[in-house]
Amino acid sequence: MSVTINADTFHLRMGKFVDAWNNAETNDDYESLRNVDAVCILAGEPIEDTGTRKSSAFQTWVLAYEFPSTLTVITKTDIYFLTSSSKAKILKQVLPEPANSPKIHLLIRPNKNKDKDAATNNTMEEIMEKRIASLPKEHHTGGLSDEFAAAFSALSPSPDTVDCAPALSALMSVKDEDELNNHRIASRLSSHLLANHFIPRLETIIDKDRKISHEALAAQLEDKLGRADDENPKGPDMKVWGTVKGITEDDLSFADFIYTPIIQSGGSYDLRTSAESTSDNLTYPGVIIASLGIRYKGYCSNVGRTIMVNGDRGQQTNWKILVELQGVILAKMKEGSTCRDLYTTAQTFLKERQPGLETNLVKSLGFATGIEFRDSAYLINAKNARLLHSDMVFCLSLGLQDLKDSKGRSYSLLLIDTVRVTSDKGICLTEAGKQSSDLFFDLGAEKDEDEDVKPTKKQIASASNGNSRGNGKPAGGRSPVKGVAVGSKILRGKTRGDGRDVDESVGKKIEAHQRELFEQLQEKGMEKYQAAGDKDGKDGKQSFKRYASYKGELALPKEVEDLKIHVDRRNRTVLLPVYGYAVPFHINAIKNTSKSDEGDFTYLRINFQTPGQVGGKKEDMPFEDPDKTFIRSVTYRSADGARFDNIYRQITDLKKEVSKLEAEKRDKMDVVDQDLIEVKGKRAPKLPEVFARPQAEGKRMPGELEIHQNGLRFHTPIGQRIHILFNNIKHLFFQPCDHELIVLIHIHLKNPIMIGKRKTKDVQFYREASDAQFDETGNRKRKYRYGDEDEIELEQEERKRRQYLNREFHQFADRIAEAVSPSGSDCDEPLEVDIPFRELSFEGVPARTNVRLQPTTNCLVHLSDTPFLVVTLDEVELCHLERVQFGLKHFDMVIVFQDFTRPPMHINSIPMTELDSVKEWLNSMDVPISEGPVNLQWGPIMKHINEDPYEFFNEGGWTFLRGEEEEESAESDSASEFQMSSEDFKEESPSEEDESEYDDNASADEGSDVSEVSEGDDWDELEKKAEKSDRKKFGNGQQSESDDDRKKKKPSGKAAPKGRR
Repeated sequence: MSVTINADTFHLRMGKFVDAWNNAETNDDYESLRNVDAVCILAGEPIEDTGTRKSSAFQTWVLAYEFPSTLTVITKTDIYFLTSSSKAKILKQVLPEPANSPKIHLLIRPNKNKDKDAATNNTMEEIMEKRIASLPKEHHTGGLSDEFAAAFSALSPSPDTVDCAPALSALMSVKDEDELNNHRIASRLSSHLLANHFIPRLETIIDKDRKISHEALAAQLEDKLGRADDENPKGPDMKVWGTVKGITEDDLSFADFIYTPIIQSGGSYDLRTSAESTSDNLTYPGVIIASLGIRYKGYCSNVGRTIMVNGDRGQQTNWKILVELQGVILAKMKEGSTCRDLYTTAQTFLKERQPGLETNLVKSLGFATGIEFRDSAYLINAKNARLLHSDMVFCLSLGLQDLKDSKGRSYSLLLIDTVRVTSDKGICLTEAGKQSSDLFFDLGAEKDEDEDVKPTKKQIASASNGNSRGNGKPAGGRSPVKGVAVGSKILRGKTRGDGRDVDESVGKKIEAHQRELFEQLQEKGMEKYQAAGDKDGKDGKQSFKRYASYKGELALPKEVEDLKIHVDRRNRTVLLPVYGYAVPFHINAIKNTSKSDEGDFTYLRINFQTPGQVGGKKEDMPFEDPDKTFIRSVTYRSADGARFDNIYRQITDLKKEVSKLEAEKRDKMDVVDQDLIEVKGKRAPKLPEVFARPQAEGKRMPGELEIHQNGLRFHTPIGQRIHILFNNIKHLFFQPCDHELIVLIHIHLKNPIMIGKRKTKDVQFYREASDAQFDETGNRKRKYRYGDEDEIELEQEERKRRQYLNREFHQFADRIAEAVSPSGSDCDEPLEVDIPFRELSFEGVPARTNVRLQPTTNCLVHLSDTPFLVVTLDEVELCHLERVQFGLKHFDMVIVFQDFTRPPMHINSIPMTELDSVKEWLNSMDVPISEGPVNLQWGPIMKHINEDPYEFFNEGGWTFLRGEEEEESAESDSASEFQMSSEDFKEESPSEEDESEYDDNASADEGSDVSEVSEGDDWDELEKKAEKSDRKKFGNGQQSESDDDRKKKKPSGKAAPKGRR
């Protein structure tokens, strides 16, 4: 392969080096170059299994290749290369020098040893200076290094030497666009290998319960880039890399692993970059840490993640804190910050977020990277005060070590990403997922007997939703299903007899947990409304709003001179003549008008807003001073009825118009402004050919969804646009097209936005999963194919198309979640992609139609059709289940929100077969549950609560919803305590005389059929006689009467005659 050197790049970067040298007096980053006369960089013989040295990195930076056994001496006016003749021929490509550039001298080492020594001595004497910068910490081998050491020691007088490594680090740390592009490609390769190959491979290993060592698994990853062994060479595995966008097999020839991938598990973890995979087998359940680094064209990237199998709540919480910490540090990684500031920020955040966790933080949070993988001059620790500059690239390595889980076992957490520094924040170049849905697995069977059955919220994390990588085994097997919750349908592969005891134990624990939740609910309510009559800080009264018709007399219209009633629509004022003066009255001061005809005259009555009026359902209008004197009404009489008709119509229309405008204004008060900041300097990530719901005004057209600096933009070819800011996104959902006709990304907003003329809090972008294609019977394939081959092929194509759509939309949703971070757009916490958990879904009627409702990590949603439903469970006060009684096929759910001014949500007609699963799911999400046999009137209930919430909780709060259960249990307990003996029963039994008094009436009520029953018959004989009497009735043409119908009859002395119709 011929070696080609880019002369322009060489002279450009050498010019940067000389400029930095000249500015060393004012720039502390290049302090080591101050008062230096020459810089000597020696590269000796190559050594295997060592990291990239500073000398090799500098050669690669300026020449794009390493030149072993080469001495480079740089002054401000000259550049000397002492090397072999073959290398000198290659270096001739940098000649001639451009104007105002240092002059290049190529010095060739002779073949004879004596001549070599002489050449080196002559070179050193020619460039001998008083002060020389070099790399003294590097130890080289080979003939040139020995000759250089001898020649240098022979110089007289001996020059002063300084270490220029910090200056070279500062020079090479700021990347240009070509270098950043190489970093991006390297980051894309490492992210793809970890997220799209290693994690699925790990799932397969756990699913099939295979035994494999850490070393073997790391070696399998390393083989994916191929081997250059002479005995068994192997190229890159294109099955793995073929799906990476923009990467070909030729590009992979420039890629290589920086180090053998590091995989650790089993409780012993080393979070340093020098760690190695051990020969121990992979251990699960538990914590598995994996990290890998890939170099592309010499530029490095590094990525690492922690995978949890059956992780407990504490481990999941600590991981969430670690992800939040990364967002905080990314916001700090900008121009002007120091490495020390980043470490201090991390310690401060952990102290505030969870005190004591800062002691588990690793001593270094990463380092600058580039051609040299680990640049020790830019370590992120508590002592390094070096400044960060835009376009630096760091390996941000966040780790928490020596943690303890709920069982006292030791574990660590590691989160590594390659980050680019910009002027306002750090940007992750590696795009591997870091949310719970990507890294948390639940086997569902590794639970101790004494462990609580109630799962955590994160156990109902976003699942693969029909595209699960598990094999569908029951929970007793070892199938790692993401986000499986106890009580879900996946875990119900049990017989009726085996499940009875388990259901009873689960029911008891649910009841105990619900009792705790209601106690907490009562305590929180008392604390929230501790001041009587507080009503959550709202007095329920409207504020007085000032309004004016005219600023002065000059603004009055000319019609006032006529002293007639005039309606000024422009100023929303009615001018009325009062005692010879034209008095303006604003339309808001007028309550209503009325007109009546009496004889030859027409009367016009205008009623004004005054205090103390009682009318309609609305509250009284507020007044600045209700104690002042008010005009309640004024009446005018005129013989011109047509004019009064016109004035009456004008006042009425103006009143309606103003009321409508004010209602629209109130409706748009909570609508946020969408000021989008576009991405500049690069193409914005986009998702093409998607439709939006609700649809913007105009024709329905597909468009593109783009990710910009602070929000999303959807636009179509005909100019339709929708803007969504990141800081307005509350929930982000991805719903795959498995079992659905569309694949979609749904965004639930904090505050509504206007789309066209409609206000909405839900925006959805979707694409249809199946194409409208028809298979013609006369095509060519029919000549050669018979049977179902075409249908099988179409099914396979559709399955592949659905998988591609799911992958495309899921990856774009992940990119949105990565863009929405605490470091940008004023977001408080990172956004997670929520995926509906179809296995826990149930049917219900939230609006007018029966739909499928699906739980997610923190919500209950329906996204397939409009109207959409998104209920945030963190905002729910409690759920009350109505119509829960024996014999009914459906029950209703009422969701009461923590904001009592918000009306409760009703979900009706849920199948009774889903009652247990719904209760278990709500219980797992820590939502208080109550149930009752009838529907309640929630309007009066919420009105009573809003009148005085403190008094409501003081009287017991929501315990009235569970009072019936407590009373029933109390009655059953008291009944079991009292048992009547046979002697007491005989003493208290009625006498024969008393019995005879009731016999006649009883026989009259029950009819002739009951009178035939003898006193000594047992239950079997009574049933036989009842069946006989029923057959007799139907045989005579009569229909049987129910017990309720017989009870409704009035008692009479005679039985009803038979055969009467």
